[in-house]
Amino acid sequence: MAIEEHSEEVLRETAPEAQADEQQQELTLRPQTLADFIGQPDLRANLEIFIGAAKTRNEPLEHLLLYGNPGLGKTTLAHIVGQEMGAQVRVTSGPALERVGDLAAILSNLQRGDILFIDEIHRMNKSIEEVLYPAMEDFALDVVVGKGPTARTLRLSLEPFTIIGATTRLSLLSAPLRDRFGTVFQLDFYDEPDMCKIVSRSAHILGFSVDEHSAQTIAKRARKTPRIANRLLKRVRDFAQVKHAGAISPAIANAALDLLAIDPLGLDTADRRILLTLIEKFQGGPVGLGTLAAATQEEQATIEEVYEPFLLQLGFLERTTRGRVATQRAYEHLNIVKRTGI
Repeated sequence: MAIEEHSEEVLRETAPEAQADEQQQELTLRPQTLADFIGQPDLRANLEIFIGAAKTRNEPLEHLLLYGNPGLGKTTLAHIVGQEMGAQVRVTSGPALERVGDLAAILSNLQRGDILFIDEIHRMNKSIEEVLYPAMEDFALDVVVGKGPTARTLRLSLEPFTIIGATTRLSLLSAPLRDRFGTVFQLDFYDEPDMCKIVSRSAHILGFSVDEHSAQTIAKRARKTPRIANRLLKRVRDFAQVKHAGAISPAIANAALDLLAIDPLGLDTADRRILLTLIEKFQGGPVGLGTLAAATQEEQATIEEVYEPFLLQLGFLERTTRGRVATQRAYEHLNIVKRTGI
């Protein structure tokens, strides 16, 4: 089996990160209440209790940290919490907070009970974090007035508020920042029944319907991630409108996704290229990450953070002390006979 050529296309249909043209449509498809949110049952049950208790006491919700792979619903849950609490949600991100003054301006404008959602909170620099500590603990903002020997610290009181942080890399958060969140939730990949419900719900919102079997076809190839499911649904709709007068069936859904080179388990060309490189160039491994990156013309961080999580989830790849190894399941999926005695 030949190794597929490296694609120069940056955007992948199976990439869990939001693409620039999807943001407006994501707002349309985003559930507004916990009752409408599909999946993550344990997380939803706990949030219902915490939100109900906070509302009963007429207090802001405790600071909340959400972590998990991109596209699983961290931003959606932050807005749902705001809706359930009847609070305004202010949105920013770790990279956008470049100076202490940026954060100070946001915090000083928050009203009682407001929610500040910080996406990619692990990318916030240390000086910003230090300003955040007293704000989260004491609802106070320490401002340095003046310079040099005459400088002094002025403490300003803030209205009680809630910070909801979202991250894909929990390990990159400093321990002092992580400890200041009252509750930490992990978002898991979704199971197939929930993915089917998400596909059907999104199709209804977009103004068309898919039958159960077509929804299953799309859900199986969506890598257990709602954002990818919604993207593939739109691609199948486009294919059906152009080729089949808008009718969607399992055969049409399969044809559309085959055209996108997304296989029945959700692997795309880039995923298969990594596995094939491991198998055909390095006899299945082990091979170091740097060597694998050079052989596939990908950045090490891209392989480690973008491609590997799903391959590990499927059990197609193993990380060992000696390097990456393709598993027997990867050989079977690619219809390659594993050579022995090498």
